[in-house]
Amino acid sequence: MSAPLAGKVALVTGASRGIGKGIALVLAEQGATVYITGRTVREGDYYLPGTVGGTAAECDERGKASGGTGIAVACDHGDDAAVAALFDRIASEQGRLDILVNNAFTLSDDLLEPKGFWEKPLANLEMWDVGVKSNYVAAWHAAKIMAPQGSGLIVAISGFAAVTYTYGVIFGTSKSAVDRMARDMAIELEPHGVASLTLWQGLTLTEKAKDNLAKMGDRMTKSITSMQGSSVEHPGRVIAALAADPDVMKRSGGEYVTAELAQEYGLTDIDGSVIASARATRGSPIWKPISEADYRGK
Repeated sequence: MSAPLAGKVALVTGASRGIGKGIALVLAEQGATVYITGRTVREGDYYLPGTVGGTAAECDERGKASGGTGIAVACDHGDDAAVAALFDRIASEQGRLDILVNNAFTLSDDLLEPKGFWEKPLANLEMWDVGVKSNYVAAWHAAKIMAPQGSGLIVAISGFAAVTYTYGVIFGTSKSAVDRMARDMAIELEPHGVASLTLWQGLTLTEKAKDNLAKMGDRMTKSITSMQGSSVEHPGRVIAALAADPDVMKRSGGEYVTAELAQEYGLTDIDGSVIASARATRGSPIWKPISEADYRGK
């Protein structure tokens, strides 16, 4: 029996470590050729472990049985020229793109500082550059490949911050913008058979999250830290299921709680646990899939 994602080509942005790495590993394990972007090329360049090359090597290892592979590309998603070159490379080498996961997001150093937005530097708008604008630019390039081939899946990694105050104005606005962007893209991509949606992550036990919990757990939002944390691979399992779902277009335009989709698809975390949804304490998605609600202007 062939691997679920055999022959599929994916791009996961911001995958040197964290959620992006976990997603890339799962996609490769299930047979996909996965392009992995990130800014960390050498260990020690960043205070946490992980590099784009390291993730690619792990993808190769995980994909041995399925034919999945990892391809590392050092790329700053704040550099539009570098992003254009990335997509040109994918088109040249693969001739197609089936999955784009927009995960890259710059987190300001003072994210957890309990200060007003006017007390923090305007430089924190970098979260809009790599987190909002970068999503648009990557999706723009991806759509130019996906629309002509008549298929594809674009996933934006978002969260409950889209509806619940979390870590400040810029962070929450970024997540809200990403969700609305994915919804509107879904409307324009629908005639071309390309799905666009967002996944809402709860507490994900990334290297950064673990470090923050250990050093600054008291500054983190309590409704987040009290949640059941998932592994970084859990969202990857959900994305792989979406990519293999022949009815994925029915979900296009929607916001989905990752934990809830996992339960719909009968998926557990890597330790066999069922991750609980944080909807009751963190809030509910706004946008339904466009197959269920007409958001087009009259």
